[in-house]
Amino acid sequence: MKFVIQRVTKASVVVEQKTVGKIDKGFLVLIGISGSDTKEIADKMIKKMLGLRIFEDENGKTNLSLEDVGGELLLISQFTLYADCKKGNRPSFTDAGAPDMANAMYEYIIGECEKSGKKVEKGIFGADMKVELLNDGPFTIVLDSAQIM
Repeated sequence: MKFVIQRVTKASVVVEQKTVGKIDKGFLVLIGISGSDTKEIADKMIKKMLGLRIFEDENGKTNLSLEDVGGELLLISQFTLYADCKKGNRPSFTDAGAPDMANAMYEYIIGECEKSGKKVEKGIFGADMKVELLNDGPFTIVLDSAQIM
């Protein structure tokens, strides 16, 4: 499982010219699901993401969490995070989870994040989405379950 977490001052996602998700200060999270991912892996990834202290405190140090700043979440599924570019110039996506499994896992992640009490917005799984964001910093963190498990 991979999360690309971008600290934003605002972000939105549009599908078929309709805004389906929009947040102010918080995290835009691009979520990639592999075929071997489980709810246990998702739980650890969510806990790590929600605990990240990447917002600045009064001294300008990145010391505050999403909770500390009243941040919001915009969660976007993105199977292309599992692109394999080893051979040729056309990426292979065989490491990405099958659509039904990946969608179920994505919905599980959304539900678990909602339990945290934060505002959670989302994209539409499998849709052609237009994502707009104002990256704050810029500040981008990649969480890969292979590295934190």
